[in-house]
Amino acid sequence: MIEQKSVKKPSARRRARECAMQALYSWAVSGNTAEEVELAFMLDQDMNGVDKPYFRQLFRQAVENMEIVDFSITPYIDRAFDELDPIEKAILRLAVYELRFELDVPYKVVINEAIEVAKVFGSDDSHKYINGVLDKIAPALGRK
Repeated sequence: MIEQKSVKKPSARRRARECAMQALYSWAVSGNTAEEVELAFMLDQDMNGVDKPYFRQLFRQAVENMEIVDFSITPYIDRAFDELDPIEKAILRLAVYELRFELDVPYKVVINEAIEVAKVFGSDDSHKYINGVLDKIAPALGRK
């Protein structure tokens, strides 16, 4: 008999972050309003096991504070902001929003969660890039 590895279900907060990242990506590439994206996401996506209030908070507040978030990212990336991979951009926006505004979430948790989301949704080495950028941003935001 072959033993099957137990696959740990992602936490409700991790699922909220994954969904918020996907919604940020959709919002950025679709040109739809945040309200339209959120509604479509809530209706069309599998939201089982998702901390829905946290998803809404992350998505709405990241969009609302996008200018500050993007300004916080720009000095720490190695290319023009517009040249970032759209998935990496969404992951960074979400993580930097959390680092800057969700001060009750430990910075190590924010960075680790961003890395894990990048491993699932990003390209092969996205998680390394995300880790490197967030390791520079966290101290600049007073989070290390």
